[in-house]
Amino acid sequence: KRVLLANKESLVMAGELFMGEVRASGSVLLPIDSEHNAIFQSLPADFSGDLDASGVERIVLTASGGPFRGWSAQQLAHVTPEQAVAHPNWVMGRKISVDSASLMNKGLEVIEARWLFNAPPGRIEVIVHPQSVIHSMVRYRDGSVVAQLGVPDMRTPIAHALAWPERMDAGVPALDFSLLGGLTFEKPDQEHFPCLGLAFDALREGGDQPAVLNAANEVAVAAFLQQQIGFTDIARVVEQVLAEANTQISHNIDDLLAKDAWARAAAQQQLLQV
Repeated sequence: KRVLLANKESLVMAGELFMGEVRASGSVLLPIDSEHNAIFQSLPADFSGDLDASGVERIVLTASGGPFRGWSAQQLAHVTPEQAVAHPNWVMGRKISVDSASLMNKGLEVIEARWLFNAPPGRIEVIVHPQSVIHSMVRYRDGSVVAQLGVPDMRTPIAHALAWPERMDAGVPALDFSLLGGLTFEKPDQEHFPCLGLAFDALREGGDQPAVLNAANEVAVAAFLQQQIGFTDIARVVEQVLAEANTQISHNIDDLLAKDAWARAAAQQQLLQV
């Protein structure tokens, strides 16, 4: 059986429950997200969820840095929704474009990677790679780094998942190395883009905190797109809701949905205080 995962929120909200169902069904979970598909391709073909047995040290998620990479706090305070949805490399929906601009999308992908590859947060690394040519990497014990490269086009990971374990023509232009010029990397700026750190914190705290993070962020991003709050207020709303939440874990979908509803209501209350 093959299960194609195209919605990261499924794992962010209910990672343990979701992966339990995958294991019970005996299915192979094939990620569509470009970063996780790249990791899937960079891991051994027989990877069974044991990083140590496969000689894996760390999983490396690449991030473009979004449209505001290098901006100052003063500049970020005046960001408009139109600026936030103008991603430099990818054409995406408005909500996910804002998440990319705030680095929350990368935080959600960290949580997704934790469940997909059974990787604790201390073994997941994020690096900013503005060209979006290397889609993600895997560090191995012997010093090797295996990466998946390609032009930034979602047809590639979709085609990979549809054809797996074979390959098919995705209609994507070939990567021309002679035209690349150079590939650059830098650490993510978590001072000006705290959403990434909030996602790591939620993952470390465990319980339903990732689901709370996701729900509060959805409310905050919607408010930003409606010009009710500023861009930098998104992280403030999410941080406050996380601080108010308990870290209990839901063992069924009904309880999890109740926690999601609580987080959304708490976020709405925070909007009144921004």
